Amino acid sequence: STELISRQSGPTAPAANMVAADIPAEVLAARDKLKARLGDVRTGGKGTARRTKVAKHTSHAADDKQLQAQLKRLGCNAIPGIEEVNMFKDDGAVLHFNAPKVQASVAANTFVISGHAEIKKLEELLPGIISQLGPDNLMNLKRIAESFAASKGGDKAEDVDDDIPDVGDNFEDVSKQ
Repeated sequence: STELISRQSGPTAPAANMVAADIPAEVLAARDKLKARLGDVRTGGKGTARRTKVAKHTSHAADDKQLQAQLKRLGCNAIPGIEEVNMFKDDGAVLHFNAPKVQASVAANTFVISGHAEIKKLEELLPGIISQLGPDNLMNLKRIAESFAASKGGDKAEDVDDDIPDVGDNFEDVSKQ
């Protein structure tokens, strides 16, 4: 074994052959910190296996059952036939649920909407969502209309003037030409 160590004493020798003076102070401090944190992880003496940490596998099914039990206690009943739910935010974004599960308890003033939600801009949902807009979303709708008119309206105004011929005083003379 001494031959093995002497052969490996060159520049490619493993770190185990290094003298404590050659190891940087930062590395020694990090090792001491690890020893302090993980001091008693062995179940026996040196050479025995370390204690295995038991991984906890949590199931969300239990949480869902508890939630459903609480909703049942409140008297929430499922409302069938709802295709989509839109919640409007103050910044103009829309929280859009497509085919959600909706439960409600009118007595407890509680509505539960569960399903996959997407955050979309109001412009993306605009043609079909106008009937759902309330007075608080009126400012967002005006802003969208102004931006649309500014982008499309500037070009349209010039085109409209080009399409209208100069008629003069007599309309019939122009129509005969």
